[in-house]
Amino acid sequence: MAASAAAAAAVSQALRDRDVLDAVGTSAAALSLAGSSFIVLCYLLFRELRKFSFKLVYFLAVSDMFCSLFTIMGGPSNAFYCFAHDYSAHFFCVASFLWTTTIAFTLHRTVVKHKTDVEEFGSIFHLYVWGLALGNLLSSIVGCHSLQWVNRMINNATRMAVGISDRSIQSDVRADKKAFNRWGYYPLILIGSWAFATINRVHDFANPGHKIFWLSILDVGFAGLMGLFNSIAYGLNSSVRRAIAERLDMYLPERFKRSLPTLTRFKSQQENELTSLIVDASNT
Repeated sequence: MAASAAAAAAVSQALRDRDVLDAVGTSAAALSLAGSSFIVLCYLLFRELRKFSFKLVYFLAVSDMFCSLFTIMGGPSNAFYCFAHDYSAHFFCVASFLWTTTIAFTLHRTVVKHKTDVEEFGSIFHLYVWGLALGNLLSSIVGCHSLQWVNRMINNATRMAVGISDRSIQSDVRADKKAFNRWGYYPLILIGSWAFATINRVHDFANPGHKIFWLSILDVGFAGLMGLFNSIAYGLNSSVRRAIAERLDMYLPERFKRSLPTLTRFKSQQENELTSLIVDASNT
């Protein structure tokens, strides 16, 4: 009698823990969905952002957006739709990782090697990302589930190694220094997103059947926030902020403009640039 009561209590606690983890994962995915959707919306609305470098950020955001969307949808009751849902989320999550490697390659080639031919790699990038994501998906379907986490961590480690090693290279060009400073965010995103997941996997391997609940919460929460981290680090650059400020300056009433310090700074910067152009023109 006591044993059955203890078993029922354990099952009830496991269900409550599962509900908490689902809520944390859904909340994190919702934030990532909002961040990645914002980047996608900016790309579609602002034509001046449709440069090759931001196209890579756009496809990264699209992958994060669908990964977060399928995570929020949850597992359908129908077995087939549950299967399709889980593997769709997996496909876009892997694609998100692969798009970060294309951004790393583009930055390395333009900033370090000073090459200007990166746009020629556009079709190759698509073949590389979607092809590898599909290959990983097919390998998962045929039964190589144990390799998924290993493949993911290898991709992460490779990405971090490239970013950290190239930061040691110095450049005399101001734009290069600024780009290198932004490289520091990329390994931090991967570490922040997957550190707790890695610790959780190691703990589960060393102590099977003895899960740490708070570690599982950090695992699910930070992994789900990767889309939000990507949208902040990759998408909220000066070009995006400038495009948004221009639209706000164009459509907002004057009384609202004065209450936005960012917009005020943007207008003063524009006036300073215009003044310098007039001075240069008069000197010539």
